Amino acid sequence: MRTSLALAGLLATACAQTRLAPASGNAFRLEEDERGLWRQAEEAEARFESGGLVYADAALEAYLDEVAHRIQPASVFAAIPFRIRVVRNPYLNAFTLPNGRIYLHTGMLARMDNEAQLATVLAHEMTHATHRHAVREWRDLQNHVALAAGLNSILPGIGTLAAFSGVRGYSRELETEADDEGLRLVVNAGYDAREAPKLFAHLQEQLREEKQSEPFFFGTHPALDARIENYRARIEAQGLGKKAGATNAEAFLSHTRAAVYDNAVLDLRAGRFVAAERGARKFAALDPGSPRGPYLFGEIARQRSDGEWDAALDDYRRAVALDARYPDPYRAIGLILYKRDEKSAAREAFEKYLSLSPAATDRGYIEAYIGSSK
Repeated sequence: MRTSLALAGLLATACAQTRLAPASGNAFRLEEDERGLWRQAEEAEARFESGGLVYADAALEAYLDEVAHRIQPASVFAAIPFRIRVVRNPYLNAFTLPNGRIYLHTGMLARMDNEAQLATVLAHEMTHATHRHAVREWRDLQNHVALAAGLNSILPGIGTLAAFSGVRGYSRELETEADDEGLRLVVNAGYDAREAPKLFAHLQEQLREEKQSEPFFFGTHPALDARIENYRARIEAQGLGKKAGATNAEAFLSHTRAAVYDNAVLDLRAGRFVAAERGARKFAALDPGSPRGPYLFGEIARQRSDGEWDAALDDYRRAVALDARYPDPYRAIGLILYKRDEKSAAREAFEKYLSLSPAATDRGYIEAYIGSSK
C-alpha cells in the first residue's frame, strides 16, 4: 500500500508540471526554464542563419509571413514573433524552434500544390510554438528522469529512463495535438481542409521513389499512413469534406516558382534524378517561356547517362531557341561536343558561353577546354 501511494505521488507530481496554457497576448510571460529554451533557440538560430543554408528570397518570405498571419490572430504574434524561413534542402522537412522561428525546406515547398497545403504545414508548426511543446517535452523528460530515480528506490532495478521509452509516447501526443489544432486553424482561415491529406500523399510518393523509411519530419509523428487516415477521419467527422474552401493555388505557385527550380537543381546535385525531373516538369509548366526549364532537362539527361547525350543536346538547343542570350546551355553543349571529340564545334560553344558570361566563375576551366580544342 505504501509503495502504491508513493508511486501515485510521483506520477501526480510529474504530470502536473506539463500542463501549460497556450501563448497569446501581450501579457504572456515565459517561465524560467522556458526562457532558457528560448535562449538556446536564439543561439541555434544564429548558427543556422550564418551557415549559408537559408534561401534568400525576400518576396517569398513576405508571402509566407502573410499566410502565417491569416492562420493566427495578431494576439498570438504579440506573444510569439513568428518568422518563416526557407532552407536550401531538397528533402521534405519542416521544423519549429520554441521562439517561433519556422524553417521550411525547399523540398517541402516544391512538392506542395497550393496555399492550403502550405497552411497545413504552417498551422501545425505554429501550434508547436503556441502550445509550448518544447518546454512541455523538456519537462516531461525531466519528470521521467526524476520518476525513474524515485521508482528505483521504491522498485529496485527498474530505474532507468530507457525502461520507460516504450510507454512514454508523449511526443506523439504533442504531434497529434498539433495536427488537431492545426486543422482547426486551417479551416478557420478559410482554407480547403481536403488539401491536408494530399500533402502527406506527396511525402508517401517520395518515400516509395527512394525506398526510404519515413523522413525526419515524421520521426516522432504517428506513422504516415495512420496520419493520412487520421486527417481524413477528422475531415469526415467534422463534415469538412463537402466544403470547398480556398486553395489559392495561383498565388502559391507564383511565389514558389523560383524555389521549385532551385530545388530541382539541388535534387540533381544530390543525384536524385527522379525528383529533379519532377521539379523540372513543374517549373517548365509554370514558366514555359523560360530557357531554364529545357536547360535543366538537358542537365538531367547529360548527368544521368552518356547514352542520353542526344536528348540533352536537343534540350539545350530548345533552351537556346527560347533565349539565345542565356549562356548556360552553350557551356553544356560544349562539354558534350568536346567529349565526342567534336573539338571545333565545342570551342565555338565555349566561346559563345564566355562572351555571354564574361565574369563566369568557371572561366579558367572553360578557357582550358578552349585551349586544348585548337
